[in-house]
Amino acid sequence: MAARRTAATAAAGSGEDTRSVELDELMPWSVRPLRTGRSWVSGPDPAALRARWERLAAAEGAEQERLFCPSRSRTPHTPVAALPGRSTGTGRFAREPGACPDPVRIAHGPFDEQWLLPDHRLIDAARPELWRVGDERQLFAVEHGYVPRTAGPALSVTHLLPAGHAPAGRPGRIRPLYRRPDATDPNLAPGLLDVVRTRLGPKEAGPESVLAWILAAALPSPSGCRVPLPADAEVWAAGVSLGRELVRLQLRGARGGERPRLPGGRRPYVRAALPPRPAGIVYDTEAEALVIGDGRISPVPAGAWEFTVGGVRVLELWFERRAAAAVGAFPEGAGADGLDAVGARGWTPEWTSELLELITVLALLNGLRPRQEALRARLERASLISRDELRAAGVLPVPPSVRRPASVLGHQEEGPEGQFALL
Repeated sequence: MAARRTAATAAAGSGEDTRSVELDELMPWSVRPLRTGRSWVSGPDPAALRARWERLAAAEGAEQERLFCPSRSRTPHTPVAALPGRSTGTGRFAREPGACPDPVRIAHGPFDEQWLLPDHRLIDAARPELWRVGDERQLFAVEHGYVPRTAGPALSVTHLLPAGHAPAGRPGRIRPLYRRPDATDPNLAPGLLDVVRTRLGPKEAGPESVLAWILAAALPSPSGCRVPLPADAEVWAAGVSLGRELVRLQLRGARGGERPRLPGGRRPYVRAALPPRPAGIVYDTEAEALVIGDGRISPVPAGAWEFTVGGVRVLELWFERRAAAAVGAFPEGAGADGLDAVGARGWTPEWTSELLELITVLALLNGLRPRQEALRARLERASLISRDELRAAGVLPVPPSVRRPASVLGHQEEGPEGQFALL
């Protein structure tokens, strides 16, 4: 933590970009990405995860140890506290695995929703503090990590528990919008909302307005995302409006919103059925089509195909992960290669639906890039709220206490071997 603050201070003092503020100062509490320690606990197909669990639970002794893929943090003999809000076992897996927990939907990486077995005994670093504040009103800002000379967004927003994986480069931080459940205690620098309401209005501007601005205006840098704060209410309003649209698209209809849709005639459709085990994906520029073996989807705008995060094509990476999962077959064929070989029964209809939605989301996000570029051009000419003004208002420096998780005492949590955990 101290290293990040030192880097931020050095960047601000070195002339790298004194016209902006570190995201680490605006949203002070951040959490590192999840570290599962074993790849088989997550994946794009929940049925495969259940099959992996059953195989592991049925194994014994050395075979279970091999399938588990033990690490320094977790083995089949490690008792661990339950994840907040989960009633999974806390005793040693080898002795009492229990029933398979229902897989939960997670944001595996940028624009890639997958599934996770939510059992703390299987995950090296599950970040319980995120599970504790994750509810239907929470939003998470996820930094993508800095990769020089690449295009693409600096961060994204999700309502799902984020794993925080970055396609390339060093993973960024996960920043919940709220420090406590039920959308209480915003994860914002103390006094920041007062400055926003006083200088920029409207008076009812809240945490989600600040998050919308950050999503629209944040820029990547080696020291972390940087965010310029305008002194012009019109510039602020334009950025918040754009940011809200970015949030709406990335939530994909969650929290009562509308699911993203392209205009009629531009919506992607399956023109030829996708093969059960596709080997590769190709983009036909002239036909605006994705060619997947004998399968075909069109129209697919070039902007959706070329959409990158950290220099990596989102659609290509999304497809590769599912194509690899479709190669496996359970229960046969899972022997020597361990639980990762227990895959889906070929390409699933759900993946096709998800692919069509992902194409839609990326196409619409790409369509907002001119507005985002125009906003950044306005910010280059606009007057900004200075760091001196934020210091005078008491917003900076951020007190160390708000960089730590808030105390959450809503309910008891079970510790290792069934003991009560102290929160």
